Amino acid sequence: MQSYAQTDVGRVRIHNQDYLYSSSESVGILPNLFVVADGMGGHKAGDYASRFAVEHLISYVEQTENKLVIPMLETGIKEMNRKLYLQALHEEEHSGMGTTLVVATIEEETLYVANVGDSRLYLFRNGHLRQVTRDHSYVEELVALGKIERGSQDYQEKKNIITRAIGANEQVSVDFFEVELYPGDYILLCSDGLSNMVEEWEMEQIVFSEGTLKEKTERLIAAANEHGGRDNIAVVLVSPQISEVGVC
Repeated sequence: MQSYAQTDVGRVRIHNQDYLYSSSESVGILPNLFVVADGMGGHKAGDYASRFAVEHLISYVEQTENKLVIPMLETGIKEMNRKLYLQALHEEEHSGMGTTLVVATIEEETLYVANVGDSRLYLFRNGHLRQVTRDHSYVEELVALGKIERGSQDYQEKKNIITRAIGANEQVSVDFFEVELYPGDYILLCSDGLSNMVEEWEMEQIVFSEGTLKEKTERLIAAANEHGGRDNIAVVLVSPQISEVGVC
């Protein structure tokens, strides 16, 4: 397995509220761990929230004795959410803070994913991408109800309004996904600083182009900046390198 992670402030923001973690090596009982968080609530609060979420989740994974991936991640995320919420409630400088979160780990040929908010995980396979996570956003709820079309002007204008975030409430609902991986697959975790700036067809071209993971990650970030760079950009690109042996 190979991975590369990078974050960039973009061309408009002064502070970087995105925070990421990437380890192709074991973390606690997990064989690997990848995380992207996009903070909100003023630069100091947003910076703090994203870092807090990632670091506390890593600490939980390193110490827990829970060996089941989904229950482990759910407990860790909910415990971390409550701690962040209580800090935001009692510390004036952190009032209103929160963060998105997307987490992934790979065990053998299975990808496990957790997400809260609108940071995304994409699966790249056979020249095409598929968004695995579902955005917890106002516009996606309207799309599900058939009230607006994805990609419409109304959608574009309101797509940054999220309906679920780490630290926003004492309790949080987490979405989980399991995906069977195949040889040649790539995994991309990113903040909306990438997904809002770069069209999916362009992501496909970059990820399936020649070059190292580092070079592809740098091209993705460069593309986001070329299209305006209106937000912080976080990218974790993973090549699971699934072998043909044992794959049906």
